[in-house]
Order: sequence, then C-alpha cells, then structure tokens
Amino acid sequence: MLIRNIMKILAFFILLISTNSFADGYKTNFDIEKFKFAQKNGKIVIIHSWNKSCSTCAKQKPILEKAKKEFENVIFMNFEQTKNKDIAKLLKINYWTTIVVYKNNKEIVREIGLYTEKDIYNLIRTGIQS
Repeated sequence: MLIRNIMKILAFFILLISTNSFADGYKTNFDIEKFKFAQKNGKIVIIHSWNKSCSTCAKQKPILEKAKKEFENVIFMNFEQTKNKDIAKLLKINYWTTIVVYKNNKEIVREIGLYTEKDIYNLIRTGIQS
C-alpha cells in the first residue's frame, strides 16, 4: 500500500513537471495569411508542432528560440498540435515534435523528434541551402 501511494505521488510530480514545460508562454503563433505571404515572397518558414506535455517539444523550444535570433531571414511559426488540429490537417503534420522547413511554396524537409541544437540547425540549413 505504501509503495502504491509513493508511486502515485511520484507520477503526480512527473505529470506536474512535464505539463509546466511550456508554462513560460510558448503559444501558437501560426497565421495562415503570414505563412502564405512569406511563401509567396520566397521566405524560408520553419513550422514547429508541439504539445504542452511533450518533453521533446520542451527541448526543441529553446533551440528554436535561439535559432530565431541567429537566422534572421527565416520566419519561425509554431502551433500546439492538440489545440490546433485545423493547422495540423492543413500542413499534414500528424505528430508533436515535428519541424518542417518550407521555401518558395514547397516543403523542403520534415523531421520528427529532433532535440539537439546540431540536428535542428542542420535541418534549418538544409532549407536555406536548397
């Protein structure tokens, strides 16, 4: 009985920590009109699909925030997968942790589950160099 109660408490704290991973204000900023305008004008657009309770998404977020400052000519957009199913359907993104690079109205590359700066930056560079 004691072990079961300890396990429940531990599970509660793990859930609490994971659901607060985006509590600092990471919010959906995807806008279809801005996306279309950027694509029409040849801009590179990075889309990040995330979920509030996803630990990999939480790892991706600060890397993408840093990349946003370093890749000034790239537009970064994101959306919360479970709350914005219409965006997910429009972009054919089925999974959290998905990062997609678009350029000139075309999808250049898509990856799921990247969480290191090196891998995410390489993905962005692939879009830039294409």
